[in-house]
Amino acid sequence: MSFYVYLSGEIHTDWRDEIRRGAEAAGLDIVFTSPVTDHDASDAAGDMLGAEDKAFWRDHKSSKVNAIRTRTLIEQSDLVVVRFGDKYKQWNAAFDAGYCSALDKPYVTLHAEDIVHPLKEVDAGAMAWATTTQQVVEILRYVTAA
Repeated sequence: MSFYVYLSGEIHTDWRDEIRRGAEAAGLDIVFTSPVTDHDASDAAGDMLGAEDKAFWRDHKSSKVNAIRTRTLIEQSDLVVVRFGDKYKQWNAAFDAGYCSALDKPYVTLHAEDIVHPLKEVDAGAMAWATTTQQVVEILRYVTAA
């Protein structure tokens, strides 16, 4: 039986691929899902609903269209990995962690030690805090062991 893992968070590095490769190398039966990771495509997700004069309304519509995917895949997952990078603030990742908490969905945070303080509430709700993708793979190996 496959284990479903949603990979939430920053989209500017290859951390998702590192986890996928590690899980594959370990022979783990895991199905990975994620948000749309093309920044421009994500920003334009609501454009099919009509043009907007104000950026707020364009973002509003796109965030709702994106939420269809995000909420569905988080709800269907067995575990969520929430990655916070150092280049941009990932408010959406913090929201995803909060959504997981509201659903009582287990999640693991993945971030550097230098942002522990601003993420203390997010980490407090997590089942684990990892600093490397290899640690995430080891968690996946453990929780999927027969």
